[in-house]
Amino acid sequence: MDIEGFVRDKLAKQDNSTNKSEKSLENLLANIIMEYKDITHENAILMAQSVIDEVQTTLKIEKSNDLFLKDIINIPKSEIAMGEMGVGSRGAGDFFVHRKIAEIVASTKSSSLVNPEAQDDGGVVKSPVSGSKDDEDVYITTAVDGIHSRLSEYPFLGGFHVARASLRDVCVMGAEPVAIISDLHLADDGDVGKLFDFTAGVATVSELIDVPIVAGSTLRVGGDMVLGDRLVSAVGSIGVSKYPPTARKRAESGDVILLTEGSGGGTITTTAIYNGFFDVVWETMDIGFIKASNALVKDDLVKDVHAMTDVTNGGLRGDAHEISSTTGLGLEFYQDNIRNMVTPKVLSMLETLEIDPLGVSIDSLMIVAPEDVAKKVKNSVKSVGVKIAEIGTVDNTGVPRMISSDGKEEILEPLFREAAYTKIKKLVGETTPEDFEIMKEKVQKAADNSIKKKEKVIDYIKNNP
Repeated sequence: MDIEGFVRDKLAKQDNSTNKSEKSLENLLANIIMEYKDITHENAILMAQSVIDEVQTTLKIEKSNDLFLKDIINIPKSEIAMGEMGVGSRGAGDFFVHRKIAEIVASTKSSSLVNPEAQDDGGVVKSPVSGSKDDEDVYITTAVDGIHSRLSEYPFLGGFHVARASLRDVCVMGAEPVAIISDLHLADDGDVGKLFDFTAGVATVSELIDVPIVAGSTLRVGGDMVLGDRLVSAVGSIGVSKYPPTARKRAESGDVILLTEGSGGGTITTTAIYNGFFDVVWETMDIGFIKASNALVKDDLVKDVHAMTDVTNGGLRGDAHEISSTTGLGLEFYQDNIRNMVTPKVLSMLETLEIDPLGVSIDSLMIVAPEDVAKKVKNSVKSVGVKIAEIGTVDNTGVPRMISSDGKEEILEPLFREAAYTKIKKLVGETTPEDFEIMKEKVQKAADNSIKKKEKVIDYIKNNP
């Protein structure tokens, strides 16, 4: 419960800031506080008064003569909410917003080999190796992933799967993971044991693949202003490689598309828990993905692979769309081959729940490589006990397509949101809003205004040393 946001909303809706309405807000907020904290009504009133006073103090900035400060603190609003736009739901709306974030990053004109504009799994910078005889370059890959929101109540599983996700994002860029960092935010009333449980989940992955956890941060969600026990966290990974990254843009026409067997991660775990398929949770507890990518590094095949990605955001539909958009190439997939690369228990659960296997994260490793290299890749991956198969080819059509067993062709396009895998998601739906184009225009304007604000502040700082 965000009590600061609650107060700001109530004050904004009040016509007149009368003593009567303020007292009413105090009592209302005090009652909410007492639902979360074992304190007296008197202390709850004092807390409520403090929150209201702090918020009212900040609102005085609007009456300030400092126009520049007012400009900085005012959010360039789009009037479109996160849920409306489908942000975080790994569909068309989410991809659009991420492209706008990438535009803000690109406006800094800072150089990197792979940045958010590529919509890839991780970012890459190139750095010379100090003291190297041959002026060698090392490619440093970084990635960060947030815990699946529905795993806040299951911190160990949340930590385990977000660590895997972050490491996957490093691996698919052709890098060897060398370090893990962890960021924890637990709300004010959360049990400290949640911190330990989450960290144990991350540490399990760390120990299994022998990559150390080297740093982190632990804070409260919203400090004193957020009640409850919600856990919000992220895990970052760092990897290195002596070869250029296997980014999506390197895919070429004529390449073969390979896929490792996927058993899912945070999304499939959430689906299993909230739909009662508890035995499927164990299907997700593996490190096959990382074993497969590390095998390619060990066998020195990364330099010959054109692109790698993990089938996560929006499922294969989303990945196919992003690769095609980034490269301008077409992709042809074979439906039966893909289905065979989802572990039987996971596939059975998805079909029982009528969830599109192509629209959710199954955590497979997808590899795009020339035909002669693909044979070596398959042998390498199989040598560490991970299943892999050819699922399609790259061509010049510019369109991602799925070929079914009866020869029918379907254009692969991401849904507005990824396939609904919980009851609440099914209620929200997957269909694109009728006013999506208008929503995009508003979001674009907000992103543009954010860039303008950034440039204004940079100019101020440079001219006022």
